[in-house]
Amino acid sequence: MNRVVRRFRTLPIRARLSMLVAAAVAFAVAAVSVTCWFIVQGKLYEQVDGDLQHGMRAPKMELLNALNNCTDSPEGTTTPFRNNYIQVVKEDGTACLVQDSIGKVKVSQSDRRQIEDGNTDELYFRDGTDSDGESVRVMVQPLGGTTTVSGEPGPNVGLIVALSLKGTEKTLNELALVLLLVSGIGVLGAGAAGLAVARAGLRPVDKLTEAVEHVARTDDLGIRIPVEEDAEDEVARLSRSFNSMTASLANSRALQQQLIADAGHELRTPLTSLRTNIELLSRSEETGRPIPEADRKALLASVKAQMTELAALIGDLQELSRSDAQRGERVQVVSLEDTVESALRRARLRGPELTITASLDPWYVRAEPAALERAVVNILDNAVKFSPVGGSVEVGLADGVLTVRDHGPGIPEDELPHVFDRFWRSPSARALPGSGLGLAIVARTVRQAGGEITLAGAEGDGTLVTVRLPGAPTPPPELP
Repeated sequence: MNRVVRRFRTLPIRARLSMLVAAAVAFAVAAVSVTCWFIVQGKLYEQVDGDLQHGMRAPKMELLNALNNCTDSPEGTTTPFRNNYIQVVKEDGTACLVQDSIGKVKVSQSDRRQIEDGNTDELYFRDGTDSDGESVRVMVQPLGGTTTVSGEPGPNVGLIVALSLKGTEKTLNELALVLLLVSGIGVLGAGAAGLAVARAGLRPVDKLTEAVEHVARTDDLGIRIPVEEDAEDEVARLSRSFNSMTASLANSRALQQQLIADAGHELRTPLTSLRTNIELLSRSEETGRPIPEADRKALLASVKAQMTELAALIGDLQELSRSDAQRGERVQVVSLEDTVESALRRARLRGPELTITASLDPWYVRAEPAALERAVVNILDNAVKFSPVGGSVEVGLADGVLTVRDHGPGIPEDELPHVFDRFWRSPSARALPGSGLGLAIVARTVRQAGGEITLAGAEGDGTLVTVRLPGAPTPPPELP
């Protein structure tokens, strides 16, 4: 049985659907055919039983003659009973044929019991056989006791009337044959119809399979499966899901290629500068012409700055390459107030000439601690970077809203839509150190924490960065 089930599961879907449809139709047709056959059989037997009740009306004189001249062989050829088996049966099972009975019916033990009971108000029907073994329908009617010649009570007797079932059985056999043929044709037709329906229904699946094979073979993510707009069936949903998946993969590939191209472009500048400075130092050593000490220190400082820039760029690229699943594994409840305090300490070291003020209220959020601190540090680094010497930076945290305001040159209105793009840098800031990935990392971190970030020009001068993060002013009870 298990082997049959495993074999069935290995068949194509079309074949399985066709077989299931054919099996369902076969079961339904079989149930209807069997029911129909039994109904017809019951009606035919009712008709035969009615004929038997009509045929039992034999004259009383005929019955007495049969008892007085008991014989078990048919005699005569013409009377209204020429199609019937008619016999009078005694308690001991002796059968006496009535004149013109066409044959003798075998008496059963149940017949003898009914006759012995002598209940003349009941008729009993059963299937039986005649002396030649042919099937007959038998009706038994107890007639009660008899009277002997001397006037004493005699044994109980009964009347048995029977009709041949040859015609009935022939009709039932022909009906069974017709039902069998119709059922077979119905099952075959259902199988063919199931196969046709399966082919029509699975045609979109074939297209989907061809599309998947095409993508696997050619690596072409631009393929789409046509879907009717008003279609809402499972295949349409599957096709739409496939189209969405390939569109997402194509977009992801485009972003990946753009990231690689942008990263290569950004890496080229510091690498070229590094190569030039190192070649100058190497040539000085090879030619024996020492570089002036001030120039040598400047070259080494430039090499060190470029290596720092490269390290920062590689770190930013690694941060952007991390998947959401990797980030989700490290999410926990974090004190945003403590995170901002830590970032402020680093910002004050990088801008000692600036006045950085902060007003922070407690606020707890769910985020990755390292990523959240990196995002706040990036925001403060930009504020420090673009603030004039002796300027000020105001930081505030209240009800989950973090604001960072500087007094730098600000950002033009036409550049605001691009500030969170990867590797985008304002033309006025391209001379400053940076990779153009800082705000992209900030936007991604805030978005993954369920918050939002906006960047706009502040009143008067400078830039205002606003970060809104969902959370609570008190930590959850499970936190220490």
